[in-house]
Amino acid sequence: MGKVIVWNLVTLDGYFEGTKKWDLDFHNRAWGPELEALSLEFGDKAQALVFGRVTYEGMAAYWPTAEGEGKVKTYMNALPKIVASRTMEKADWNNSRVVRDAAAELRRLKGESEKNLYIFGSADLVASLLPENVVDEIMLCLVPVQLGDGTPFFKKAAAAKPFSLLEARPLSNGSVILRYALEVA
Repeated sequence: MGKVIVWNLVTLDGYFEGTKKWDLDFHNRAWGPELEALSLEFGDKAQALVFGRVTYEGMAAYWPTAEGEGKVKTYMNALPKIVASRTMEKADWNNSRVVRDAAAELRRLKGESEKNLYIFGSADLVASLLPENVVDEIMLCLVPVQLGDGTPFFKKAAAAKPFSLLEARPLSNGSVILRYALEVA
């Protein structure tokens, strides 16, 4: 059975973007051969990519015409994409489709394949899925920078959620990949 894996880059103070939408300059501090290799690994292991509406719109605006992204661009454009949205009627980016009930759809899909479903960004979507116990793993790249303000990745939760550390992998640029499994009672 595949897993639902959340992936994001976050700052030391917990932000996944700056004060403006798509303010991701801090990603440049973490990007390098190690994250590129990880991105290619995602492409090889992915059944589909999963996005909330806002993240989808940004990705769909960037990847079809991105320059110099090589095989990562190929994966991003070719892989099936699932957009969790209550307001979108259709998704035009190659191999994309809209679902209204993301939790039910992800449960169904992870039971149908050995490949993983990767949720990129999409903090609101992740916040809605964590209480549903749909997420199997949280994978973060902790970037050694303090933004001071921005959009926090983790939203307020109704209850505490325990996680178990699976891996802590330092990168040569000072960033750290952290992998956690959700503990389900």
